[in-house]
Order: sequence, then structure tokens, then C-alpha cells
Amino acid sequence: MTEVARPGALIGAADLGLLDPPAPGRHVEVAVDAAGVAGTRTWTYRVPDDLADVTAGEPVLVEWGRRRAVGIVLGDAPAPEGVTARPLGARVRADGPLLPPLALALAREITAHYLAPPALAIRAMLPPGLLEKLELVVTPLDSPVEPAAGTPASRPAEPARGTPLRGSGSAAPLAGDAATADLLLALAGGPRPVRDLPAPDGRAALTRRLRGLEGDGRVHLEWTLTAAGAGPRHERIARLTDAGRAVAGGSPAPDGRPVGPRQRALLGELAGLPIDDPGIPAPDLAGRHGSGTAATLSRRGLVTLATREVHRDPLAARRQTGRRGARPAGSDLTASQSDAVHGVVAAIAAHDSTPLLVDGPTGSGRTAVYAEAIAASLEAGRPALLLVPEIALALPLVDRLRAELGAEIAILHSGLGAGERADAWRRIRASAVEVVVGTRLAVLAPLPDVGLVIVDEEHDAAFKSDRTPRIQARDLALTLGRLAGAAVILGSATPSVETYGRARRGDYRRCTLAERAAGAAPVVELVDLRAELAAGNRGLISDRLAGLIAALDPGAGDRAILVINRRGAASAVLCRDCGHVLACPECTRPLVYHQAGMTLRCHHCGAAAPMVARCPACASPRIRFLGGGTERLESEVRARFPSLRVGRLDRDVVERRGAAERLIDAFTDGRLDVLVGTSLVTKGLDVPEVTLVGIVSADIALTLPDERAAERTYQLMVQAIGRAGRGDRHGRAVIQTYQPDHPAIRAVVAGDADAFYLAELALREQFGAPPFGRTVKLTVGAEDREAARAEGRAMAERLRARAAGLPSPVSIMGPAAAYVPRRGGRWRFNLVLRGADPVALLGGDPGPPWSVDVDPESLL
Repeated sequence: MTEVARPGALIGAADLGLLDPPAPGRHVEVAVDAAGVAGTRTWTYRVPDDLADVTAGEPVLVEWGRRRAVGIVLGDAPAPEGVTARPLGARVRADGPLLPPLALALAREITAHYLAPPALAIRAMLPPGLLEKLELVVTPLDSPVEPAAGTPASRPAEPARGTPLRGSGSAAPLAGDAATADLLLALAGGPRPVRDLPAPDGRAALTRRLRGLEGDGRVHLEWTLTAAGAGPRHERIARLTDAGRAVAGGSPAPDGRPVGPRQRALLGELAGLPIDDPGIPAPDLAGRHGSGTAATLSRRGLVTLATREVHRDPLAARRQTGRRGARPAGSDLTASQSDAVHGVVAAIAAHDSTPLLVDGPTGSGRTAVYAEAIAASLEAGRPALLLVPEIALALPLVDRLRAELGAEIAILHSGLGAGERADAWRRIRASAVEVVVGTRLAVLAPLPDVGLVIVDEEHDAAFKSDRTPRIQARDLALTLGRLAGAAVILGSATPSVETYGRARRGDYRRCTLAERAAGAAPVVELVDLRAELAAGNRGLISDRLAGLIAALDPGAGDRAILVINRRGAASAVLCRDCGHVLACPECTRPLVYHQAGMTLRCHHCGAAAPMVARCPACASPRIRFLGGGTERLESEVRARFPSLRVGRLDRDVVERRGAAERLIDAFTDGRLDVLVGTSLVTKGLDVPEVTLVGIVSADIALTLPDERAAERTYQLMVQAIGRAGRGDRHGRAVIQTYQPDHPAIRAVVAGDADAFYLAELALREQFGAPPFGRTVKLTVGAEDREAARAEGRAMAERLRARAAGLPSPVSIMGPAAAYVPRRGGRWRFNLVLRGADPVALLGGDPGPPWSVDVDPESLL
């Protein structure tokens, strides 16, 4: 919904040039980035003459209530009828539009589909903090310039975005004012931020003085986005001049002064560079020849020092030699791989965005299909986008693509530093990148165009964001493909039930890779943990799995992966005397014990506390640890098999910068024998030497009260088992479970995927769940539990009354307490809407105290 920004009776507004007389002309739609802008509204502003060339994607200053805010121009808008729109206040310099038209169109889709505020959708597409810091910069002009016709004599000059507008009195300083002379002297060195200028008689007087100088054409005032820490990085580069090259060859210096040994050594190093070499960074030279040597030679005219921008490239330090490509060297594509590639190439040529599901057993060579498809897109002159669910998967995939393609690749994920992410964003926006690889953030990359969109492991829940805007990156990738006319590949060995259903219905095309590209399917064994417990085995590892681990031959390269989808050393801590379970005071969920730091952590809200020595309820010292996670499993493997080298990969490890990459590289290169981890170790790892996979507990997610519990468990098991047997040696997998007769587990052991999917689709159809309808989850939170419940009931009644008049039925379930009933001091209740178009029933974002999750990944 677009609303009109109307003029208001604001103090000082006319003096700031924000209340020009009403005039017909161009109007634009603006997403206002300010606190208090709720819902999906945008605003219409009039374009003044001095901003006639403003384009979509540019940041501008706009009048917003009694203050000013930053807005992003979304495009032209019709002139409002019966009212006068406020004019745009000023352009904000940001080196052109922040986002290209394709990204702006995608932002509109995010707003419409996920009910996200337009400015928040745009913020998600920008480097962190880019809109946070706005500075007014003063640039001195060589000579007074007459203002253009219709141009206000001054521009707004408050020092920060979002501050109230204030009256400013007279705007003309005295021509011979000593303070004005001091001000001009301070500007003699070039542009300066207003905050850095001297203000002996106060900031208000400085503001009036600057406005007067701009009116006289002596300075230019311009708002500039200056995101701290995310600006371009520059370095000084040293090169020889012709005179310096002659001196390096033995000629005397032109100034007749002697050349010292350090200076001569530096000249000799520069002389050894090829003619077309850009030079050597000055800091490197300073480390070898002294800090002032290059500067001295520059003053003598023997060396030139130039400044250049340096990209922070997280891929620069990774080795490119010795990496495996997308398929074994010298091998050809299989028949099914060739069929998939031909389908994608045809879609690229026809700009056909109909999704292609590429599925099949793990190890069937989807990455080879991706590499060929990317090469076809680049040959057509269009870049490609490849999404992966986890940071840990991005770099191994980039390594393979770099081994196959000579393309310029950028990587985007939340683990990058602010500068790295900003540099990647600038390169992508400037079309200096051919392939973008990343997590769900990458779907928001500012690509001016894209010819191919690939979503690897499309089933993964990590593609869904739990923060506003709550996008589903896989679904948004389909939207991006439609907007750009790009081919779209959805790849997975275990497609989501929605994707499988849509392919079966004919909405998507499907190509199944029938066989493994290398190796053979592993033998799968089932271990009943009830029998293990009856036999007295209370450890995490069954006797059968322990025997297979002991039989590993590290000398022959054998490696193993052990999966338990839970972090920590103990999943619950209780008192043996009174039975009290240590729980999070905010979420009421049991705290998990972590050996690292001996801390108790809540895996829902992140709260942490030191381990207690006595029960807080009865003061008993008899504390017991129940269950276990990756930390306990790692300790148990190390204790029972001391000759094996063991590593652990879970969320705690991934949070340490670079740790996941180092661990995966060590396992891939054979410096680790056993890799213990959560679901992270089941995704994307292609290590031919893995001969054993152990699923330590297949039951962790099965008992959750969520409609996707069986699907998630099935996918985790199939993905994990698929890591084994990809090389010359046969693979084996062991599934440990207390529920050996569960349909999901039986389907994995029997290798009958269709039976599992058809049974799940039948259940989904009964409830109108995706792909047979859409789902919206509404969550209300309040400090008082009964107040939250009452608000939930009132909303449910309003929606049920509204639903009675809709042509297509929408069911409203709830309110029901959330699985984590209390978080952040607020009690939470959920409403679940199901139907063909539940978003239409809402009619927009209901606003506080409600949050909206469209197409939720979980109903917990």
C-alpha cells in the first residue's frame, strides 16, 4: 500500500526548503527507513526540480513527521489526487543506486509475500550498517556559483538522521565575519564532515553559516552514507619512475645526492618487477627496507606512490591446487547427468524459469550438473547464483567450481567480516562477479542480472530465516528466477515433501540421476537400542558400531562420520534427590551441559550460566547428567579409540571464525580419522575415503510435535548414509534407534523413497498443508501469560469472522502455547492459518504484539 506524504505545519520546515509551493510534476514511491514505519506501506513524494534526475534505488532524505529519515526510491508513482505530496528533501550520495532494478523488484516480492516492511527488505539486501551512519559533508568550491533556478538557497544540515527538525532563524552570515573566515580556512584542505568543523559559537550558528555559504555558491553540502568499518580498503603501491629505473641501473640520482643502501635495495626490488606489474604495496616494502624509505624516494622523484582499492577476498588465501573437481578427472557425464544438463541449457536459452528438480541417490553427481550448467550460463553472458544451506558447505563447493571453471567467484554468508561482505556486495553490484555462492543471504545479492539460479540441498531448513524478513531462500530463488527469466535448479538427494509433490503434480520438471557417479550404495544395518540397554550398554555407541569403528584401517585411508543431531555433553541436568531439572529461566526449556567452559546453555535463546555444584531446589550435591550430544560422543570416541584422530563439527565450532573450514579441510586431507557432528556433517561432504557412517541416535527429532518431524529425520538419515562408500572401498552405515519400526526408519533401511513421500503427501493433503495449501503462523507475545492468551483468542475470533466471507476456506487453529512458551520475558501463543491464500485473510501485517511467519518451516 502506498500512502501520500503530506506537508505539515512543522517548525522550521519552510526554512529548510522542504515545503516548496505545490506544483505538478514527477512523483516517486519511497520506502521510508525510520522507527515507527510498520506494515508494508510505502510513501509518495514529489520530486523537486533540483532532484529531477533521481532514479530508482537511490537513497534520499525525506520529511517524516517532525523529523527527517532516509528513504529508498522504489520508482515512479502517480500523482496523488486531492492532496499535495511533500517533496524529497535531498539526495544522499552513495555512488549511484544502492540496488539494481532486479533487486528492487525482488524486494517488492519480499514485502508482498512475507509481509515485511519495505525498508527492512531493502536493508537485508545491503551490507550491515550501510544505512546507519549519515553524515553531512562540506565541499569548498573554487569560486562562487549562482544557484540553479528553483534550487533552494540552502540544504538541510542537521547532523544525524532521525533528529527532530528545529527552527534556525536567519540563514545569512556576515560577509566579513571572522568565524566565517576561520571556517573557510578549515575547509581549505578539501571536503570535511560538518561534525569535524570548529564551532566556537555553537552548532546552530555553524549550521546557519554553512547554509549561507552554500547560498553564496562558496561551498556544497551533501549528505553521504558512511558505514563504519564497511568502506573500501585502500593501500599505497610503489612503482619506479623512469629516473628511479635509471638509478637502479647504476646512474647517479638527478638531484646529485647519494643513494643509501636501503634506498638502493628498494629500487633494486622494484626494478625486478615486470613492466606491466602494478607495483608492490608500500607496507610490504616498509617491512623490508625501513618505514620511511619509500616516502623519501618518492620526494626525490625516484618512486611514485599511488593509492588503489584492495578487495577483502576470503577466497584469496585458499589453495587452488590439488582440489577435486565436480567429477573425476577424465570421466564423462552419465546419461542422466547429460539429460539434466541439456534441460538446463535449453532453459537458459529460452529464459524459462520453470524449476528443474535434480534428485537421485547421494553421490550421484549433482555438482557436476551444476558446474556444466554454470558454464552454459556464463557462455550465454549471464552470471549464476548458487545457494547452499550452511557456511561449512560453501567453501568446498567453491573449491570444486574453481577447479572446473575459470570464473570470478564471490562468496556471501554471515560468517564474513563486515569489510569482506561489503566488498563482495560492491563487486556484485558492479557486475564484476560471474558466480555468487553463498547461504540464504546470497539470494539477496545485488545482481543486476542472473541467468541461472541453483539451490543445493533445497530441502534444508536452514534456508528459512527466523528474523524479519522471514524469507525462505529456496522459494525466493524461484521468484528471482521468474523475475530475471533465469533457469532454476533445485537439487537434493532428499527433496522436501512440497518440492516432491509439486514435481509429481507437474508444476516442476524433474530429472532423476539414477546411479552414483562413483562407488556403490553402502550396506545399512539397524541397531535396536532397547536391546543394547537391556544388555547393560549405557554408552552412546552400540557394540556393533564400536566393532566397526575398531575395524577402521587409517593406514589404508579409512575414515568414519558419526552423527548425533544434538550439541553439548548432556541434554538434561537433574537432581537425583528431588528430581528438579535445571531449566532456562526465560524459555523454561532444559539447559544443556557443555564441557567447554563447564557451562549450562539454552539452545533456544542462547542464555548461559555456570554449572552448579548443588541443586538450586533442595541443595543436594547429587547432580546427574542425562542424554548426550556431540561433546559427549567426541569424548567417548577418544576414550575408547585413543589411536584414532577425532574432530567435532557442530554449531559451537562453526561460530568460531574459520574453524569449520579448517576442520573440513583436515578431514578431507586425511588428517582426521573420525568426524563427529550434528546434521552439518551430513551435507555436501564428498570424501571417497569415508567407509563408515554411524547415526548414533535416529530418534532425536522423531518425537517433536511438528508435522515435519518424520521428514526431517528421514532426510538426515539418507543424507548421512550417503557420505559412505563414494570411493573404491565399500561403505557401511549403522542406524541406532529405539523405534526400529517407525515408517521413516523402515523406508531408509529399505531404500524405498517413494513409499515414504507418498505416505507423507497423503497426510499433508488431509490437513491442507504444503503443497496442497499455504500456511501462516501468527505469534503473540506478552509479559502476562493470560493477556497473551486473551489477545490470541480475540485475534482468532476476528479472523474466523472474516474467513466466513472468503470464497476459499481458511482454517484457523489455536491459540496454542508455543513449544518454547516463554522467551525474552514474554509468554507466546501461536495461531496457525491454513488455506489457499491465508495471507489475504490477514489483509496485511497485524502489527505489535503479533509477529507473522509466512510459510513457516516449523509450527513449534
